[in-house]
Amino acid sequence: MQLTNFSDYALRVLMFAAAHGDRLITIEETAEVYGISRAHLMKVVNQLTRSGFLKSVRGRFGGLSLASSPEQINLGDVLRVTEPNFGLVECFTADNRCILTPRCKLRGILHEALTAFTGTLDRYTLADLILSPEDFGLRPAA
Repeated sequence: MQLTNFSDYALRVLMFAAAHGDRLITIEETAEVYGISRAHLMKVVNQLTRSGFLKSVRGRFGGLSLASSPEQINLGDVLRVTEPNFGLVECFTADNRCILTPRCKLRGILHEALTAFTGTLDRYTLADLILSPEDFGLRPAA
């Protein structure tokens, strides 16, 4: 199983915002720090804003900040919003045509594994991931 880049970038944006506390961050600086596409990051930020994880301030001195405290941002919730599909195998999907499904034992095991994966993420919040701005290769503000 591999998370999409979208989810990876979403977690990174939230970590970057958390590291800066009340200071607004911009898409440009975040894209530069991570070396990722500004256009792709805009889509990620838009989803995080619509989902209530980030808040956006418009205008010349605008930017982004966390919409709630890091302790209130659950990692499992973030992935449920950003991952398009947790269908590990065909039988997890709506268009399942596998002939083994009625008798298959693998489906139950994989469901248990997925439940453990999301359950682990549900035990952590963004507060567990907070780093300092210097950890992102940035110099301290003067």
